[in-house]
Amino acid sequence: MTLDLFAARGTIIDGAVSGPLAEAVRGRLSYARYALYDRGSYDHAEPHEPELIAAVTALAAEVLGRALVFASARAIRLLPGDYVLSRHDHAETGVELMVDLSAAIVAGAEVDYRRNGSAFFRMPSRPGAMSIVERGPGVTCSHGYVSKRVPAEVVRLAVLLHDP
Repeated sequence: MTLDLFAARGTIIDGAVSGPLAEAVRGRLSYARYALYDRGSYDHAEPHEPELIAAVTALAAEVLGRALVFASARAIRLLPGDYVLSRHDHAETGVELMVDLSAAIVAGAEVDYRRNGSAFFRMPSRPGAMSIVERGPGVTCSHGYVSKRVPAEVVRLAVLLHDP
């Protein structure tokens, strides 16, 4: 695969993180609440997971066939009624990894990427999977609404990488 394939869309790698590792990471995260309803309603945390971040960085570098270095990471937890709108997105350039650390699939809780307002890639709720998306100017993402009808928890690790 070359970078040109990722310029128009992203890719999903199943099994990037095992269930037991995802469970351990979920247990170590300490969240703060964000709730400005015109932007989003969710919990967030600063993950201290150097081994996991190094492993997913190496996997992304292998898939893309280029060297990448860690820039930043954040964890997002969505509970029933939560969402993140694209206008609240941390729109930074680089390669973004979205690692699904959830325990189970949650219907409707996908991550939607848009380029200049037009949808170009969607990562469904897929525990253990990781998406790789090239974030350039005009690329934003949103996290879909988690229904209040079903008790659910979506946990994602967003990792931003840069070229060295």
